[in-house]
Amino acid sequence: MLLLGGALAAAHGAAAQQRPVPLVGFLSPRAVAENSSIDAFRRGLRELGYVEGQNIAVELRSSEGENSRLAARAAELAALKPDVIVTNGEPAIRAVKEAAGAIPIVMGVVGDPVAAGFAQSLAHPGGNVTGLTNLGEGLVGKRLELLLQMVPNPGCVAVLRNPENRMLDPINGQELTTAARTLRTELKPVAVGRAGELETGFTEIARHDCKALLVTSDPIFVGLRVRLAELAAQHRVAAIYDNRVIVDAGGMMSYGPDVHDMYRRAALYVDKILKGAKPADLPIERPTKFELVINLKTAKALGLTVPQSLFARADEVIE
Repeated sequence: MLLLGGALAAAHGAAAQQRPVPLVGFLSPRAVAENSSIDAFRRGLRELGYVEGQNIAVELRSSEGENSRLAARAAELAALKPDVIVTNGEPAIRAVKEAAGAIPIVMGVVGDPVAAGFAQSLAHPGGNVTGLTNLGEGLVGKRLELLLQMVPNPGCVAVLRNPENRMLDPINGQELTTAARTLRTELKPVAVGRAGELETGFTEIARHDCKALLVTSDPIFVGLRVRLAELAAQHRVAAIYDNRVIVDAGGMMSYGPDVHDMYRRAALYVDKILKGAKPADLPIERPTKFELVINLKTAKALGLTVPQSLFARADEVIE
């Protein structure tokens, strides 16, 4: 294994020396046209003085929202022997890690990289994977609190979750259940692991007669954001999300890390690695910038009045 690792590292180094400019691979779990985080990453590169086609090259691959395609796309990127690969989400990171050998990997966004086995610790990753995590103290509880400010008497709060994503599933932890107990709210977990289960999930929400919905962090829900917003409106359920792109697609409200800022900062990791830093020595960052976004049109369509306290806290209100 040591000989193989050394051979891979040597081959990667030789390929990098022959290349006129550094090559960065980017694996998107979503369709490239739908992934605005790619633009944020490229903006971060430009801010650092990189110009594509002049002093850097970026090669994109996408699984088009299908996790079953991740391994093949990751293998395609690894075959190019890039200097570094950028991706996000546990399934994509795992696929790249299995295909990349010794190639450095930068995580744009991930849940708990230590629990997922990608790093020894946030401070000392210890391998060829580093980047940014969206882990934040009290984030899920804060979303529930904000949702209940918008819908004080929801009957119950449905929690849409992907049971296949254990790292980002707050039902498996204590934070959400503790927050619900404090706020005296009943939670109704609803499992959706693939696109075809979304309608069934909302049928279950209607059966529970929950007037509010908390959608957990998972790439599948970002990919299904348009249909997700449509079904929430159709069933007249007030929902809060972790990602503002779902609110841009018609969702009611989001609170969470500024994902675009995280991808912009991912470019800093790429820059450091291209200049010789080892991923093992680059601490994994927690988010530092958060945003509350409210879609006023969606709230009004649900017959809700946005409290002045939320208006005052909102970073953006979509009219």
